[in-house]
This record gives sequence, C-alpha cells and structure tokens, in this order.
Amino acid sequence: MTDRLVIVTQPEDGVVEAVLNRPDKLNAITPELMRAIADAQAEIAAMEGVSCVVLRGEGRAFCAGLDKSGFERMKSTGAGSLGMDIMDRTHGPANVAQNACWGWRMLNVPVVCALQGFALGGGFQICLGADIRIAAPGTRFSIMEMKWGLVPDMGGMAAMRHLARGDVIRKLTYTAEVFEADAAFDYGFVTEIAEDPLARARELAREIAGKSPSALRSAKELLNIADEEGGALEPLLAESRLQKALIGKPHQLEAIAAGMEGRPAKFA
Repeated sequence: MTDRLVIVTQPEDGVVEAVLNRPDKLNAITPELMRAIADAQAEIAAMEGVSCVVLRGEGRAFCAGLDKSGFERMKSTGAGSLGMDIMDRTHGPANVAQNACWGWRMLNVPVVCALQGFALGGGFQICLGADIRIAAPGTRFSIMEMKWGLVPDMGGMAAMRHLARGDVIRKLTYTAEVFEADAAFDYGFVTEIAEDPLARARELAREIAGKSPSALRSAKELLNIADEEGGALEPLLAESRLQKALIGKPHQLEAIAAGMEGRPAKFA
C-alpha cells in the first residue's frame, strides 16, 4: 500500500475509489490528510471517464475523527487544529476543513461512501458529504465535538440538516452520544446497512456509472440546488465563526484536558 494519505484509483467502468490511507491510526484526521482530501477531489474532478466515486477508509475504520495531535496543539497554543484561520474561505464557500466534507458534495459526480468501524467527529462529517452512505452493522458514529468543548465545524451542520430531524441533530450534538449503524439508518444518516459495505458500495457505484454521464452530472447539480435553496455559505461561515470563538478559551481547554486525562470536566 502506498504512503499517500488519500489514494485515488484509476477509473474502471466509470468508477474511481478515493481511499483514506492512515489505517494504523484509524484514518484519524490531520491537516495533511485534509489537504490530501482536497487534492484527491481536484484530481478526480479533472479525470475523464468518471461517473461515480467510492469513498472509503483503509483498514478497520472509515475515520476515527481528529488525530489527538490536533487536541494537543489546541491545548498548548490555543490555536485551531489545522494551524490556520478557519474563517478563510479556501474552497468556494468552505475552508479546507469543511472542504473535506463539502468537497464531496460539490464534486460533479455522485459519491458512494462505504463505512466500517468508526465514523466519529470529523470522520462523521466527512462521510456526510457523500451522496449515499453504506454502513456495516455495528459501525459507530458520533457528533463528538462537544466532548472537546467544540461545535461541528467541518461542514457537518450544513450537510446533516437535510438528513435528520432537527431535534435528533440537537440531541446528538449536545450529548456527543455514540450511536450505531441501526440508529444512524433510522435517523437518516445512513442510506443502507450491508454486511460488506465496500462490496455493496462498489456494486451500487457500477450501477450508477452505467447511466448517462451527462444526466448524472446534471442530476447531482439539480439535487444540490434543491437542497441549498438558501445557500451553503451562511451555515458554513457560522460554523467557522462560532468555532473560532470557542477554540483556546478556558472551557474548551478544560474539555480537552479532561478528555485527554480521562476525568470529568470541571467548568467554572
């Protein structure tokens, strides 16, 4: 297996695969991985003969969320986990972190995501950018940012508002509850549950890729327009603005310290 953080395969019958490739770290998110996702999206967009993408994580998990080094950086410096100003719009309406989710949504072909093991925090938000999500039984999900004194800031709120009821999203956001594939399906976050989600995702991608390429691209554009009648910029900017106000402040630093030390947080 190559040491590339995101592997993009060559098109086969109109399908390419984008593979998160930090299996020893459960594909945990680093700044380098986020930038590699952006590079992979650009590479796929420039390819000829692509009608569908399979997005997956190598190894035991899709993505276990932010790498702990990101929390250590927040704790020691009060800076964001990416070492950048998250208010900067680097990818259309999104910053580079949000693009890890939103870039799949804006890609001009359908994206089918295969999920196994974990899709936690930022990993959950990344998968929400796909058009379709296929999960293995027992896959664990969480809107986990509240555990670390944060709010979801990788495009998740802009994406999930079209998938689940508002009260469900609020409960999961406020509690950082971990839930499994059956609940994710009931909530609307998962499209299908399959014993072998990658095999099913590949099967579905081949079926999609057999349709008219121009009609597929038009359909995705139309569906995105229908979903975003109010526009994506406002919720994406709000994510960044509210997150920036939390990062490095006493409550957030205490949440990180408590989480890293395995103790209850003590907020003044």
